[in-house]
This record gives sequence, C-alpha cells and structure tokens, in this order.
Amino acid sequence: MIEIQKVCKSYGKKEVLKDFSIKTESGKIIGILGQNGCGKSTLLSVLAGIVPCKGGSFLYKSVNLLKDKNASRKIIAYVPQELSLIEELSARDNLNFWYKKDELEKSLSSGFLKSLGINEFLDVPVKKMSGGMKKRLSLGCAIYNNPEILLLDEPTASLDLFCKETIYKYLKEFTGTGGTALIATHEIQEIELCDTCFIIKDGASVEYKKGRNAKSILKEIWG
Repeated sequence: MIEIQKVCKSYGKKEVLKDFSIKTESGKIIGILGQNGCGKSTLLSVLAGIVPCKGGSFLYKSVNLLKDKNASRKIIAYVPQELSLIEELSARDNLNFWYKKDELEKSLSSGFLKSLGINEFLDVPVKKMSGGMKKRLSLGCAIYNNPEILLLDEPTASLDLFCKETIYKYLKEFTGTGGTALIATHEIQEIELCDTCFIIKDGASVEYKKGRNAKSILKEIWG
C-alpha cells in the first residue's frame, strides 16, 4: 500500500500543492495528470526527496519516505524530464557509475537492462544517441538499486512508437514483479496503461479509476 498524505508545497506566495493525498495498492501503474504547471513535476520531485515540502507524508510499508532518507534511497528511483547523463561517455560507462560489474553484466544479459534494449547501443557515446536511447539509458541508470517504487516525469514525451513500447513493456514487467510506478503524464497511451489515475486540481487530487476513456479524462483536465 502507498499512501501520500497532505503534501503541501509553495513557491513564495504560490501554493502549488495543497494537502495533496492519495491512497493506492502497490504493484500498480499510477498516473498523475493535470494541466501544465499544475504541480505534477513538483509532486514527483517532493516524493523523490529532491525538493523539500511544507508538510505531509509518503507512507510505504509503514515508513515515511519523506522523513527516512536512507529508506527512500533504497526504495525509490526517480527519472525527471531533464536527463542527467554524461554526454562524452558511452552507455556502458554511464552505467558503470551506478552498477557493480557483476550486477551490470547480469542485468544486461537477463535482467531489466536487457528488457530496455540497452545492449543495442552499449558502446555509443551519449552525445550521439537518439532521444529514445537517452531516455532508456536514464531509466536504466535509475533502477540500479532494484527499486520498489519508480517516479517517472513524462517518461515517453517526444519519443517514437518503438521507444514508447519498450518503456511500456518494462513498466508492465516492473509492476508484474510487485513494483509500483507513479507517472506524470498527459499521453493517451500512458493514461490507458495506468491502473489508476489522479488529476491535480487546485493543488489537490481527484481520482479516476481504470476503465474511463482516456480522451474523456483529458477533456476533464483541459475543459
């Protein structure tokens, strides 16, 4: 079970998140939806422990991940919109910063790095990669610690269909083994992939369960 309780965040006088609260089962893909500037990215950065919040909690297995930084680092992987890869180095060299050698080879041969197709461009410098390759590599670096929770900020924005399907396949495998993914998105395909969606409205949350037409949800968001 994942429970986010009364998360508040302000920038100056602007209150972006106002007692934002959701409760959902683990092992699901959870969509965080809303208009541009509504607080989606802020919420994920708060949950990842990157940005401090005014108040609230992020409970997982009875642990408040906003307070317990050691647990947070072990449990959460965060992939923001802006990629943090070293441009001059290859995919392998970037991965070497995060993985132990034997763990890296195992994941490349039979684990999630293989599922992401990173073997296909392992020796390509980041500066020569396509956007899809960079996104997959960024995700591969983030999951080095076998996280239980993934926080993804628009994970397939501007990617081609092949790259999108690769990431969607990985997310299904990840949640199929008990992991939980929170995705900030406005992509129809990703909304349809989610088990549950929450719309951020005026800093709070409104739930829309799976089964509702994705286009109708987008219409609700944008009016």
